[in-house]
Amino acid sequence: MNLAGKVVVLSGGASGLGRGTARYMVREKGARVVVLDRNAAGGRELVDELGDGSCRFHETDVTDEAAVAAAIDAGAAAFGAIHACLNFAGVVSPMRILDKEGRASNGARFRATVLVNLVGSFNVMAHCVEWMARNEPDADNERGVVVNVASGAAFDGQVGQSAYASSKAGVVGLALPAARELAELGIRVNTIAPGAFETPMIKSLPDSVLSRIASDFQFPKRFGTPDEIAGLCAFLCESGYMNGECVRLDGAFRLPPR
Repeated sequence: MNLAGKVVVLSGGASGLGRGTARYMVREKGARVVVLDRNAAGGRELVDELGDGSCRFHETDVTDEAAVAAAIDAGAAAFGAIHACLNFAGVVSPMRILDKEGRASNGARFRATVLVNLVGSFNVMAHCVEWMARNEPDADNERGVVVNVASGAAFDGQVGQSAYASSKAGVVGLALPAARELAELGIRVNTIAPGAFETPMIKSLPDSVLSRIASDFQFPKRFGTPDEIAGLCAFLCESGYMNGECVRLDGAFRLPPR
């Protein structure tokens, strides 16, 4: 898929890696973006930065399916179609199976994490795909592309990441059955599992914590940048033979047990 002029939906696109990817898609690839996020201030700033001819923002909770459908419908109405879906929306929710007193943790937190990270990704993907199926196929019979963002924790979940890691493992597991189901429509589905990246959350951590994380880096010995994950998103959209895969983007970094 040539991204120039295409319409890309980004959930979680008002901050962090999603925001960096939205900028990249507009500035480097000439795409137009429809950003879904709960961060209204960040979304409005992004529209001011990129211009409403290239960027539309809809304040959206990805766990609210009706709101997701309305936002995607509005984006398609504004720009004429939906060609790609990039799912960055997610929450980090530290929790253990047993609390400090040895009692079972409240399952509500676990359910809330899965609802955002896994069900939210499904909601956005499904409603984007409904629009992609209406596109005229290109020369390779392709109508659209989905890229869901998981995490290295899906493979290397740490103590205290039972909710987060399992929800992201679900995102990884979604790729192949979705790719197989949507193949007849000419829609590809891939996943990225990023490692440690420069985000506002990471930058807010104490230097001692950052140093401990950095000590486990292999090469390069630094945090990943938003442009690097944006570039991989673009590659997965543009490379027509990439389908049903999960790509780790982490410089060989692996999370330790704790």
